[in-house]
Amino acid sequence: MGNRVAREDYEWVYTDQPHADRRKDILAKHPEIKSLMGPDRRLKWIVCTMVVIQFLAFYLVKDLDWKWVLFWTYSFGSCINHSMTLAIHEISHNTAFGNNKATWNRYFAMFANLPIGLPYSASFKRYHLDHHRYLGGDGVDVDIPTEFEGWFFCTRFRKLIWIILQPLFYAVRPLCINPKPISQLEVTNVVIQVAFDILLYWMWGAKPVVYMLAGSMLGMGLHPISGHFIAEHYMFLKGYETYSYYGSLNLLTFNVGYHNEHHDFPSIPGRRLPLVSPELYLMLSMAVFVNQCAVGDGQVC
Repeated sequence: MGNRVAREDYEWVYTDQPHADRRKDILAKHPEIKSLMGPDRRLKWIVCTMVVIQFLAFYLVKDLDWKWVLFWTYSFGSCINHSMTLAIHEISHNTAFGNNKATWNRYFAMFANLPIGLPYSASFKRYHLDHHRYLGGDGVDVDIPTEFEGWFFCTRFRKLIWIILQPLFYAVRPLCINPKPISQLEVTNVVIQVAFDILLYWMWGAKPVVYMLAGSMLGMGLHPISGHFIAEHYMFLKGYETYSYYGSLNLLTFNVGYHNEHHDFPSIPGRRLPLVSPELYLMLSMAVFVNQCAVGDGQVC
């Protein structure tokens, strides 16, 4: 990321993404992993608590000076709202109520969407499933930056701007790469969210609205928690396109850092991902480390 130009083109490969095959191999050796699949009964209560906390924050910031509104927006609201986007990510895999109640999951995601301020949940579900099925697929996986992004944001300063504007690119990129017809659920998501935003402004004024919207933009842009956007699929080493992070920020992000585990087993809730045969992924991390030593100058070894 610190280089002026790390590479001038995508890394093109013509094989299937590795997660489906690895899932079959792991399940053949460890069939007990299937017991970890299924809904997380705690998730809905955690999400409800987070929504209530943000509603309380909306009330508390309405009488603060603007400098304190901005302070709490970045230091607190952005963390909660980023975490809410990852709660929606969890719900998109039907981990709140299970696959048998898919509609319940969709509307619960809209409820979780309320403190974010921007209608997001319904569209995210549609595109995120493509990200899992066609990881890195040209013209399908909208998590991959466009050719223009790779060409233009090629200096340290421009990369900083790209990080700040990540929410904008995540919103616009699907419309450029893989536009889809608007669904009824997306219309419902927009109507509910806009009605909530107007109600919030009518009840408590502009400060809670700024706290909500700026918190979402800042929390998904230049913010420590947003590092996972880069870490998950940036090709740090040739041949490895998904990486896991096992640090403390997983406590705020529903274990999204366990990203190899998540792509191998997307039906396992984030809370249970650390239970997925840790020794298997330790071996994968060691393989990456050994390959780094092999392609580098050996000093890190």
